[in-house]
Amino acid sequence: MENMIINHWAVLVCAIFNLVLGAIWYSPALFFNAWKEENGLTDDDLKNVNPAKTYTITFLLAYIISYNLAFFLGDANTNWSWGLTAGFLAGFGWAAAIFAVIALFELKSWKYIFINGFYIIIYFSVIGLILGAWR
Repeated sequence: MENMIINHWAVLVCAIFNLVLGAIWYSPALFFNAWKEENGLTDDDLKNVNPAKTYTITFLLAYIISYNLAFFLGDANTNWSWGLTAGFLAGFGWAAAIFAVIALFELKSWKYIFINGFYIIIYFSVIGLILGAWR
């Protein structure tokens, strides 16, 4: 593994991107209201959330996800197009697929699966692109 290249700054940016994409994707301008409805949540339910705890844990998990993909893309020959492709395949073929399987057994709607599944696919695709391009 002497040819392994991991840009630690790119990994950090990918973890931060998770929070940025989530803020946009789950904003009232996009899917917040549909997401809330599909989860059976009310505004009062969301007032009880501890944002510092949620965002800290979310960032740490996104950091782990980003490092994991960085190791898969660590080959010296990786470029932006392979990063994007691998990110898409990991997001669609692994992460969103298992998310959908779990959601189906939890009797979640297809709307719920699509809202969250496409977020997963876009996130993995973009971080793959970042990790592949920013060598």
